[in-house]
Amino acid sequence: MGAQRGRETTPQHVAFVMDGNGRWATQRGLPRLSGHREGIGNVSRIAEALVACGVRYMSIYMFSTENWKRPGEEVDGIFELLVEWLGSTAAGLKDNGVAFRHLGRREPLPLSMLRSLDSICGEAPAAVSLVLGLAINYGGRAEIVDALRTLLAGPMQPGEIDEAAVSAALYTADMPAPDLLVRPGGEQRLSNFMLWQVAYTELYFSQVLWPDFDELELERALSAYRERHRRFGGL
Repeated sequence: MGAQRGRETTPQHVAFVMDGNGRWATQRGLPRLSGHREGIGNVSRIAEALVACGVRYMSIYMFSTENWKRPGEEVDGIFELLVEWLGSTAAGLKDNGVAFRHLGRREPLPLSMLRSLDSICGEAPAAVSLVLGLAINYGGRAEIVDALRTLLAGPMQPGEIDEAAVSAALYTADMPAPDLLVRPGGEQRLSNFMLWQVAYTELYFSQVLWPDFDELELERALSAYRERHRRFGGL
């Protein structure tokens, strides 16, 4: 009976806002990029923990369409760290059954980033343990705009466009909506992340900065999720 309940209360898809990297570094007197390095490196730890918990989908907000407003040196440094991670740690995750999806606009990402994304998001492993969506150059409003442009350019008439059609045109097509969205770092907002998908998602906000977000804090989030009663508008 307990095992059955465990299956019922395990989220299928957990999304994360990767927040607090810069503050983590500042608190330690380190350059902000040191915090981004730690934060990017933490993705694999949480991905492996989710696999162990039976979660099948993970999405991580790594670089938003608004992050281009940051100093160019920091933006370039983040991309260098991401390319390095995609070619090393992420490649190891793929060897262990993790399939990757890029969620976001390709332009104006640098060519090195696009090549790394294309490589890691290519052919999926034979046995997929986790689908990991990398939200890089991602914006929730931009995603909805891109989906509508795709639909209006296609054969469907405006009156035929419904919620299912919009969902199928999003970056996350073929991925279920997140059951749980976790935001570390103490902030309590969505920051333009998955605005369409999180209509009925459970939200969990943590004071822990993302580089310090570990298996124990993940279990706290999952435990909180297990206590929720998801009604989806019903009783």
